[in-house]
Amino acid sequence: MVEYEFYRDVWGGNVPQTEFAALVNRAAAQLERYKRIYHVHAAEENSEAYAVCAMVDALYSFWLAESGELLQSIQLGSLQVDRAEGTMPDLSAAAKSRELYRCASLYLEIHRGAGRCCK
Repeated sequence: MVEYEFYRDVWGGNVPQTEFAALVNRAAAQLERYKRIYHVHAAEENSEAYAVCAMVDALYSFWLAESGELLQSIQLGSLQVDRAEGTMPDLSAAAKSRELYRCASLYLEIHRGAGRCCK
């Protein structure tokens, strides 16, 4: 299990601690699901923790989008960037599943069936 301090201090995440516990549990459960159905190999010491942190960030982004809290614009000094009207992320179950798999795959080798991974 990834602790909030690791997420905040090592990963550099910005999910509020009050939201973190539920999201890290969902991300860890998703990783355990991948381990049941795929060959999953962590190439480095913190690979699994990084994968979980990446999935936490994705889950938080989905939550923000679903709750209508995504930023409409951001201002950096004199530069202001507005999000185009109607450009919301795909919030379908399939899109969420693809994004979580992509996040995990950034840090873990995930393969179906017998292959070069995980021997």
